[in-house]
Amino acid sequence: MTAELPATGAPFDGTPVPAPRLRDRLGTALPWRYVTRRLAGTAALLAVLSVAVFALVRLAPGDPARTLLGARGATPDALAAVRARYRLDEPLAAQYGHWLLDAVRGDLGVSIRTGADVTAVLGDRLALTVELVLLGFAVALLVGLPLGVLAGLRARRTSDRVAQSLGVVALSTPAFAGGLVLIYVFSLLLGWFPAYGTGDGGAGDRLLHLVLPAVTLGLAVTGVLLKLTRAAVIRELAREHVTFARARGVPTRTVLTRYVLRGTVVPVTTGIGLVLAYLLAGTVMVEQVYALPGLGQLLVSSVTFRDVPVVQAEALLIAALICLANLATDLLHPLADPRLRPAQTAPRRAKRQA
Repeated sequence: MTAELPATGAPFDGTPVPAPRLRDRLGTALPWRYVTRRLAGTAALLAVLSVAVFALVRLAPGDPARTLLGARGATPDALAAVRARYRLDEPLAAQYGHWLLDAVRGDLGVSIRTGADVTAVLGDRLALTVELVLLGFAVALLVGLPLGVLAGLRARRTSDRVAQSLGVVALSTPAFAGGLVLIYVFSLLLGWFPAYGTGDGGAGDRLLHLVLPAVTLGLAVTGVLLKLTRAAVIRELAREHVTFARARGVPTRTVLTRYVLRGTVVPVTTGIGLVLAYLLAGTVMVEQVYALPGLGQLLVSSVTFRDVPVVQAEALLIAALICLANLATDLLHPLADPRLRPAQTAPRRAKRQA
């Protein structure tokens, strides 16, 4: 039996070198300075988005005090009381500071329409939207990635043209139109799935009600993943090391799994981050079509009734979820491709000695 070679610079004495621990591997791929910079960038982006959300709602036509007062009599005394309660008589910078500080502490205000706590309202709707997004994401992966790999391997052939045509049709079909077609075929004609709602049974009944909405949401982004995967596969097939491996007679399956698919991880994961952002935005229309009480339906009704606290809180929540998805994508890149790992800086003591 041949002993494992020791690490560079270590004397060879025949003792096997232990494999690096998972913690050491993560530390090499994701140095704490790199992670800290990414977290700081995400926090700065969230701060900018919070300013944009607050400013856009405040710059909307109409008096915020009259909006908060609702259908009640807008007497001068009532308007003054509402302005004092919600600090609308203070400068915009002070209003933003109070709102952001309360949001960080988890206090998102009270709904104008229902009088319920906004944090509790969002918590009740968030679970359904997350389930819908995850199921739609699974549909997009299961359909888009295999079709993209097939189109890349069979580039400029009949199967490639068919796959690309299907992707274009799925991408160009509006969510409400695709949802209505699926409801007509699979609910009214075949009777396989429910047409609307979340059901009143257990987890199985809830999953059955979310099948058609998830398919509608996932098919809308399948074309994006298909195009990205196809382009990445074609680019990797043209690499020199792939050509050399095929010339040596390496089996096609080995070339595909070890070289081609590994090289497509980074561009595909970048596209996945964008797909997650699109899925979060697409839930607004899908939840309206299927009458699902999620964040999308709540946003539409809140904008209709000008429920300012709910609109602000939900816009900030969706922005935070998108930023977290992009952050996760940035942190996955160094783990997937060693070439993208940040360079290890030498210790300061070693630099001084040099």
